[in-house]
Amino acid sequence: MAEPGDRDVIIGRGDGEEESCSGFQGLRFDIGGGSSSSSGKSRTKSFHPPIETHWDLNSAAGKKTSSPIKSLLSYPLMKFRKTKSLIMILEGARDPKDKQIVESFRQMLLREGLLPPKHDDYHTLLRFLRMRDFDMLKSKEMFQNYLKWRKDFRVDVLSKEFNFTEYDEVKKCYPHGYHGVDRYGRPVYIERIGMVDLNKLGQVTTFERFIKHHVSEQEKTLKVRFPACSLAAKRHIASTTSILDVNGVGISNFSKPARYLFMEIQKIDSCYYPETLNQLFIINAGSGFRMLWKAVKTFLDVRTVAKIHVLGFNYLSVLLEAIDSSNLPTFLGGNCTCSDYGGCLMSDRGPWKNPEVLEMIQVVNLREEIDGKSEDGDVDIEDSSMPKKVDMQNKDGNSLSLLEEAACAGSDSACSCRLALQKIDCLEASLGDIKNKIKTLEDVLQDTKMALIEHAQHEERPKM
Repeated sequence: MAEPGDRDVIIGRGDGEEESCSGFQGLRFDIGGGSSSSSGKSRTKSFHPPIETHWDLNSAAGKKTSSPIKSLLSYPLMKFRKTKSLIMILEGARDPKDKQIVESFRQMLLREGLLPPKHDDYHTLLRFLRMRDFDMLKSKEMFQNYLKWRKDFRVDVLSKEFNFTEYDEVKKCYPHGYHGVDRYGRPVYIERIGMVDLNKLGQVTTFERFIKHHVSEQEKTLKVRFPACSLAAKRHIASTTSILDVNGVGISNFSKPARYLFMEIQKIDSCYYPETLNQLFIINAGSGFRMLWKAVKTFLDVRTVAKIHVLGFNYLSVLLEAIDSSNLPTFLGGNCTCSDYGGCLMSDRGPWKNPEVLEMIQVVNLREEIDGKSEDGDVDIEDSSMPKKVDMQNKDGNSLSLLEEAACAGSDSACSCRLALQKIDCLEASLGDIKNKIKTLEDVLQDTKMALIEHAQHEERPKM
């Protein structure tokens, strides 16, 4: 069991730009940066429920469902696109109060020319509003900073310009990765901070490239992992459950390079990917880490740290309340080894590795690009966050699936997208014709079978 006072530690930060930079995705400590609000304003932060509850209004609690993935994949792809079931799973039911303020925020951004079509997304706007307690002016400032950062960091072309070839070597000296889902269906992210070797990390990559890799993973989580988990759980998923193993970590671990790296990643997660954390479990927290924690907690947002559970070495019972043992690696007390992939943190195991789920997500993304999100003519169908070919080793492949060949033929323009969609429609129409012909043949076969039975019965009648 956790020691008294170790769980749900609440810490606070004042207003200002740094206020939004206080989230966690693994270890993201803002050390030595900023102070409490110097302005005279003292505002109590709101504690928002998990972000999924904003779309979970009509869920049937306690209702038994059979094999979510199997039941989803039993429907033809074309039927999914023509019904509301897939949209409801991916989008979720929206709270009317949230919907009203999100629409007001959206109209404000549109009037001021601050909402590019590709970012005109309900979920994104709600996340920024939640981070700023639904203060539209503060949310607007944060959203502006987000758009500027994406342009300066070249996030939208990162998949084409950046290839993290040192992936395997980095994992050896900085063990981290996604592995399975929690009991609600959210992706589980794990970091083993006590095993990080920053000297070795500096030999196999640079901090700049590691940060680009981190941003690429965040983009993949938003575009692929969350939708795939939503399909698997049959409800909207929009946040992660994280585990941070700090065994052996103390103040001596936080050298100047370490502080720089963690502060940069922490800022990116909090400022540009807000409200994507459900819970963070900090485990194996010894006396050295507790000294560090006392210094760190005064700089962090009260709402963020309400999601943090600081646990000692007897953490397993707490983890198992949130995550099934089959989704926990053996080094955390679970049952999984992922021996086929060189270890759990190398596997990237989860619903997002299911090829049929990925194809459904690709079709939905393509439909969104066509249905109103390509007005600016800057449609990027080819995205590394959507694998060209489902590869269980998470490596780059050269061959395209049939869906991608249709989706990526030509260029990235809206016209090419429409042509790609037409090809998909033609393929689905052809499939429908084939099914009709098969049905006709089955009917003819049945008629022939009945005729043969009647003939056989006639032959067997005794002759007079």
